[in-house]
Amino acid sequence: MTYLLKVPVLLGLLFILPALGFSQKQHFTRDDTLRGSITPERAWWDLTYYKLQVKVDPEKQFISGSNEVHYTVLQPYQALQIDLQPPLQIERVEQDGQELTVRKMGRNAYFINLQKKQNAGAREALTVWYSGKPRPAKRAPWDGGFSWDKDTEGNPFVATSCQGLGASVWWPCKDHMYDEPDSQSVIVTVPAPLTDVSNGRLRKVTENADSTRTFEWFVSNPINNYGINVNIGNYVHFSDTLMGAKGRLDLDYYVLPQNLEKAKQQFSQVKGMLRAFEYWFGPYPFYEDGYKLVEVPYLGMEHQSSVTYGNGYQNGYLGRDLSRTGWGLRWDFIIIHESGHEWFANNITYKDVADMWVHESFTNYSENLYTEYHFGKKAGAEYVRGTRWNIENRRPIVGVYNVNEEGSGDMYSKGGNMLHTIRQIVDDDEKWRAILRGLNRDFYHQTVDGADVEAYIIKHSGKKLDKVFDQYLRRNNIPVLEYSIKKSELSYRWLDCVEGFDMPVKVTMSRGNTQWIQPTTDWQTIKVKGLKKTQFAVDPDFYILVQEKK
Repeated sequence: MTYLLKVPVLLGLLFILPALGFSQKQHFTRDDTLRGSITPERAWWDLTYYKLQVKVDPEKQFISGSNEVHYTVLQPYQALQIDLQPPLQIERVEQDGQELTVRKMGRNAYFINLQKKQNAGAREALTVWYSGKPRPAKRAPWDGGFSWDKDTEGNPFVATSCQGLGASVWWPCKDHMYDEPDSQSVIVTVPAPLTDVSNGRLRKVTENADSTRTFEWFVSNPINNYGINVNIGNYVHFSDTLMGAKGRLDLDYYVLPQNLEKAKQQFSQVKGMLRAFEYWFGPYPFYEDGYKLVEVPYLGMEHQSSVTYGNGYQNGYLGRDLSRTGWGLRWDFIIIHESGHEWFANNITYKDVADMWVHESFTNYSENLYTEYHFGKKAGAEYVRGTRWNIENRRPIVGVYNVNEEGSGDMYSKGGNMLHTIRQIVDDDEKWRAILRGLNRDFYHQTVDGADVEAYIIKHSGKKLDKVFDQYLRRNNIPVLEYSIKKSELSYRWLDCVEGFDMPVKVTMSRGNTQWIQPTTDWQTIKVKGLKKTQFAVDPDFYILVQEKK
């Protein structure tokens, strides 16, 4: 969702939750359920392919087009849900040339009544025509839609972004993350001489008689709905290749002409990013579709194989270091973070937005791993610890299921520090790297529940981590290690934690000697000869609070 840190860096980089787009709703409506759950009108069919065609008129801020929806019938049913957000409207729906009746349910959902009998195992398709003025982005990408802008030369500069808000803000689709098409065509018509850049490979450009141009893109891999994007501008293109883990990977870059030289220099970081993430996570997941970095009029977003960029050709996050350690100014935040989502968000995708931490915690953590790969383990650890000042601990990271409700913004820095803490518990860097690579191998191109990821890490680490996940994901507070030192005796216990919490932690006793202790919620005491209060310390790579008993 995503996407990058969902707040602008303002007010001394303070995170202001109401500005995030993270809802704090206590009551949910039928619209929330229609959007956030696998309704009966969604459950019976398996999405296989979209053919999306859209004509964009930047001057009128108007779009029109159609989406051809291909699916396999899992069980007989005669009503199919398609989502489209106002002010866009569905004009008509057809299957096999027959126009179908459509009932609007709530604000965004449409139930299509199918006349043809839907038999289990059958492969079917229908086409939805639609048009209107799509919702303009209020503050892309956090509150997205269509960004209607102009470049410094006065040319239209247009882009879409819609994580959280949903792809149905600009095209009709099955707007739930659990079901992805196996492939997709994105066919976009724009005024000449503008260029559209979308996902996958460019198959064809057609110069039309009405002074428009049509760009036909094809995505050969499964793709989540918010990952589809349209980027329109007076682009220039340059390219490169990387000999990566699966062979030759095509790298394509689309930028405004006035930024070409800056882009060639700044985008040189892409190869180092790919090498780092292929080391930690395994092969880039979309070799067939290539990798693109596309300049846009907003900060950036993780659109699959079409990552968008608006960080001003500078290192850091808009020139700032989110860790306050200096390491965050050694690389371009948008290139690294948004590309990290190709593994966690686009390869491994949450089924329910309540588990958005699967995208954002791992991708926040990828910043640490990138730093470690290029600057050393100490630098990576300093970076991730440095991001802790961003954490608020007001609400749990996991949201509410089946109502399209995200958890708190702590899914970024707190989630990254949770994973860094778990790495310390695993205490075996090769095993930890194998787990990260195994996740991307065993959940390759799949949608998952957060519980699937938790169970995988528990199984392959061989560590008892269920209470650790409960504490950091489902509680808003972090655990407190309370200790007391008296007469060469160290006593300790966990406070402010879930029942049964017994996370081990590494401590220093004297003269730099470290050892493991495994506190529980009950006091434990061990004898430590000559232990002084000034010598006792907890390994800072564990994200916990420490307090001495008074």
